[in-house]
Amino acid sequence: MAAETYPAADDPEAPAWTQAELVRLMDVEPQGAGRYLAPAHGPTIRNVVEAGQMLGSAVVAAAKEVPRQRVTSVSMIFSRVAKHTEPLSIEVDMLRSGRTLGTGQIHIRQDDSLCCAGIALLDATAPDLVRSAAPMPQVAPPDGLRPMAIPGTEVLGRDIRVVDDAYDPDPDRIGPPELFVWTRFRDAPDRDNLHAALLTQSTTHWTVAAALRPHAGFGEAMAHRSISTGITMATITFHDDVDVSQWLLYGTRITYAGRGHAQSQGQIFTEDGRLVASYGVHAMLRAFQPRGSGSGELL
Repeated sequence: MAAETYPAADDPEAPAWTQAELVRLMDVEPQGAGRYLAPAHGPTIRNVVEAGQMLGSAVVAAAKEVPRQRVTSVSMIFSRVAKHTEPLSIEVDMLRSGRTLGTGQIHIRQDDSLCCAGIALLDATAPDLVRSAAPMPQVAPPDGLRPMAIPGTEVLGRDIRVVDDAYDPDPDRIGPPELFVWTRFRDAPDRDNLHAALLTQSTTHWTVAAALRPHAGFGEAMAHRSISTGITMATITFHDDVDVSQWLLYGTRITYAGRGHAQSQGQIFTEDGRLVASYGVHAMLRAFQPRGSGSGELL
């Protein structure tokens, strides 16, 4: 189970969270046939690697494993926490490599323990036979919104602006179970798979906050403190080419919250309304169990 947001470094010598650092972590290094290495970041306040970062690393690994095809979709289940202070080993096992479609099984391990596993779909691409897409939500454009400044989530080189300032630490401010967030990176990476990885990285940011939003007395600021949250599964599907240095709108809507879980569906649009990706996120959302109860940390 992976964390929802990046923590800030508590060690002045630790690497800063920057766009370049996110690229370094997700631009996995080949280690032989089907094997890749994602480097460690270093000390942080909360030593837990985010689900979106591991999903982004899986996207890059699949793209490097089959460079003749485009990564169309990646889905991962996160079953064990990974630490920022140690590297991640990534295995890509191509179950099927056809001329049109490829299917790859992906495992991410740390200290020989499985942290997450999933599947990637790759495609040789084709011209449109037909084309249609979901319409872009009617929300405020990014230029009139203020940058989001929540301690522990800042990444230098990334601008995040939340429609209606709806990502609010106040647990008594309620609203519908949805969040609309504009994101733009300062620099354009030099490869399509790095654009895809940076696009992927923040898909897991918004589900917990959106799920808590309709419920007075609960808010994202309580995560990892008075309530236990984490991403357990995430899927991203890439529809069209994307440039992360241009404004992109992430629309996250909760389809269900209950029984200790929350499920969201999301779409990503360019500023001119083009749908470039869709995503789904499943999150754990439950109370901490009192210490000494004898049945573990979570209710």
